[in-house]
Amino acid sequence: MTESQNIFDEKFMHHALMLADKAEALGEIPVGAVLVSAEGEIIGEGWNLSIIDSDPTAHAEIVALRQGGQRLQNYRLLNATLYVTLEPCTMCAGAILHSRIKRLVFGAADYKTGAVGSRFHFFDDYKMNHVVEITGGVLQQECSEKLSAFFQKRRAQQKEAKLASSSIQEQPET
Repeated sequence: MTESQNIFDEKFMHHALMLADKAEALGEIPVGAVLVSAEGEIIGEGWNLSIIDSDPTAHAEIVALRQGGQRLQNYRLLNATLYVTLEPCTMCAGAILHSRIKRLVFGAADYKTGAVGSRFHFFDDYKMNHVVEITGGVLQQECSEKLSAFFQKRRAQQKEAKLASSSIQEQPET
């Protein structure tokens, strides 16, 4: 990969990280995605909205792909690159395949549900009717730290809530 491609990838991964901040501000898992045309134009953006929208399919990748399809008025997003802060799950990998994007660039690996090599190897099946170029680990540390900090904060909040609940139950009635 060329130095200019690395710079380009990092630029859009920083943008995806900014979108992840929007998800976190809403109480969602901080994952962001940006869909970029071959000319370098942003054609779709997304961040996790599953909780807010009560929609299990509202992952950042799906939201960005939907927006890109609407913008281009085409379900095929040929020659586009999707940047996402976390390795896609199997659902998102399927949507990526069907959208026919050219490249997928992700930041942090997802060892629990990642479908691009960490847990599953969705794109390694030779029978697939489309090949996606994959680049992983772009700004991996920043992407991983954002997720780790979020879950650490969430665990602390849950612990506080549990302690508060148990102290309320222990107080005698008057």
